[in-house]
Amino acid sequence: MRTQAEKVAFCGVLTALAVILSYVESLIPINLGVPGIKPGFANIIAVFVLFSYGLGTAAVISGIRVVIVAALFGSPASALYALSGAAASLIVMALLKKAGRFSVYGTSMAGGVVHNAAQLLVAMLVTGTPLLVSYLPVLILAGMVTGIVIGIIAQLLISRLSGFVRRV
Repeated sequence: MRTQAEKVAFCGVLTALAVILSYVESLIPINLGVPGIKPGFANIIAVFVLFSYGLGTAAVISGIRVVIVAALFGSPASALYALSGAAASLIVMALLKKAGRFSVYGTSMAGGVVHNAAQLLVAMLVTGTPLLVSYLPVLILAGMVTGIVIGIIAQLLISRLSGFVRRV
């Protein structure tokens, strides 16, 4: 185990990487006819950290990333949606991880679905438009697909960096 300062520095690097991935994602023009569908590249870091360091560290890194990205590229409203999705997703993924019955892939897929559902719920509450629920089937499918892809990439990172992670 490294010093606390080295762990904080490594978490800072992971936070910066998550911010960069969010920015790169914002540069990709994706229009699938449903607002808000994105790959969620920054969630690679969230899943990696959740499985490598635990919920507390993952929550801190995700929260800081959301605030930085909203301040640099978004708005308070985008922060509200992002925080709701990230928090709900992390809670569900932590519970599934703790249950020990789900792989990184399944956990990440559930996280993607819950992330989208939480953001949709917030949108319904903010806009007062319950008919937004009609987007739910498409958002569930998108969350499943992106969640699996994120899980595959996170599992590769976990496998390749497991020796390094134990040292930090």
